[in-house]
Amino acid sequence: MSDIKNNPKEIIRVSISEAARLFGVNPQTIRRAIKAQEITYVVVAGRYKINFESLVHWSQKKITVKNKAEKFGIGQYVDKWKIKNTLYSPSKKSIKKNDTEEIKQ
Repeated sequence: MSDIKNNPKEIIRVSISEAARLFGVNPQTIRRAIKAQEITYVVVAGRYKINFESLVHWSQKKITVKNKAEKFGIGQYVDKWKIKNTLYSPSKKSIKKNDTEEIKQ
């Protein structure tokens, strides 16, 4: 519990245009979500900075946005990412081992 207090989660914020590119939608779609209070944001120097975590949650709730993100946004690149370092891409054996250890505890 003390680790959480000492290392608070870093908040990542993106602009409207960055959010639109990441999720493969029109910037107006992001603006409508802001107006409907579906995503959280702050205004910095007169510009919207959107909380990335709320943006991801919003995109997963909206089927059309989720589909566009997979087809036109960042999701289109997932299959192309090949991580060779086992530190970041663990083997299936280590995943199963960790899962069973968590169940026992």
